[in-house]
Amino acid sequence: MRSGNCKCQTRNQKGVPMGNEKSLAHTRWNCKYHIVFAPKYRRQVFYREKRRAIGCILRKLCEWKSVRILEAECCADHIHMLVEIPPKMSVSGFMGYLKGKSSLMPYEQFGDLKFKY
Repeated sequence: MRSGNCKCQTRNQKGVPMGNEKSLAHTRWNCKYHIVFAPKYRRQVFYREKRRAIGCILRKLCEWKSVRILEAECCADHIHMLVEIPPKMSVSGFMGYLKGKSSLMPYEQFGDLKFKY
């Protein structure tokens, strides 16, 4: 007799596990992208409270666009993100939105950053 934590997955007609796919009206999709972006001149600005603040900002911006962050890491001079972007949104359009908004929002909390760039 098996215990209650059975790890069975539903499979589609081709035998592929269906746990990771999302669906729209007539499509099934699984679009994951590894994104890396850095500040101007690759300056080392992501540390301590700024690291936490930029993490909150990126989570909020992704939530507004219905993009799911699967993994993220903030290094001193760049940010890695593994995101799941719906197919109705282009990757370049999302990156333009993310980089544009995330470059302006930290200035509201950290006014001293304005004068370094």
